[in-house]
Parts: sequence; structure tokens; C-alpha cells
Amino acid sequence: MKVKFILICCVSFLCAFCLVSILPVNGEEQVYDNMIRLHVLANSDSDEDQALKLKVRDAILKEAESIKATNAADAYIKTEGCLKRFEKAAQSVLMEEGSDYSVKVTLGKERYPERTYDGFTLPEGTYTSLRVLIGKAEGQNWWCVLYPPLCTASASKKEESFIAAGFTEEQYRTITHSEKKSFRFKFKIVEIFRDIFE
Repeated sequence: MKVKFILICCVSFLCAFCLVSILPVNGEEQVYDNMIRLHVLANSDSDEDQALKLKVRDAILKEAESIKATNAADAYIKTEGCLKRFEKAAQSVLMEEGSDYSVKVTLGKERYPERTYDGFTLPEGTYTSLRVLIGKAEGQNWWCVLYPPLCTASASKKEESFIAAGFTEEQYRTITHSEKKSFRFKFKIVEIFRDIFE
């Protein structure tokens, strides 16, 4: 009876531990829900293909400037409506550069690693993502944030972009002006393991 009780306690503890480990802390769920990431994948790691990737990126960002969204849901709808336009802009760049690579532009869910941008750090997680696949898409990639438009926003416009995306002023200050050099979103499982091993 005692062994059975201990076993039930251990299983319950493990279940609770797993549940806590997948629950986001520090507001990650709002970050995931209020952003559209941009992911451009080059054909290969050759200098030529990497240069092409950056030119395609510039063309996509230029097209994206016309998307004036009032919130993340609006941004999703408008971005989805521009997929053919994005693809056409990317193909035009490739043709101008004499490349016969194909290009595919999709909008869906994609897992991103933790990424530090100018003044803030975004957590690892699954985001809505505009993916631009050039050729075999086997080269180094380029990441940024399409909505709010942080790829092209100046430092003075970043706060406006975050607020427009649904972040409160306090949340924006927390992300960008922590007492530490940069604010990092974390999952509880990482903190627990670190505490155990330290």
C-alpha cells in the first residue's frame, strides 16, 4: 500500500512537472499571438546565394510596407492576401539577377529559436511565420519580425510598433529596459533544470 502511494505521488509530481514546463511564463503567449515573423531561406551557403537572399529580403520588406494593420489578426489577413505579390516580387529579383531558382512564399506556424534583436529578445516558440523559400532553401536563413514592422522600424518607432501590436507600454518597457542588459523570456523548465544542476 505504501509503495503504491509513493508511486502515485511520483507520477503526480512528474505530471505536474511536465505541465509546468510547457506553460509559458513572463508573457510569452502574448508575444506569440501578437507577432508575424519573417523567415527567408537561401538556396545554399554560397556567396552568390546569400547575396540573392538579402536582395529577395529587401524586396519582401518593401512590399510589406504597404500592409497597414491595426492588430495581429488584421496583419495576418492582409499578409495572407499579399502572398502572390510577395512571391512575384521575389521572382522579379531573381530574374533581374539572372537566377533560375524557384521561390515559394507561405504563411503558417513555424518554430523559432530564441533570437535577440536590437534592444529586445524574443523567446523560443511557435509563431505565425511568413516563409520565403529560395531554390532548395538549404542555405543560411534570415529572421526578423514582419509584424509589428520591427525589421525596418527606427529606434524611435519601435515603441509605437509594439503598442500597435497590442503590447502595453509597461510590457514594452519590460522587454526593452530591463535592469539586466536585455530582457529574456524563459520557460519554467529551463529555470528548474538550471537550479537543480547549479
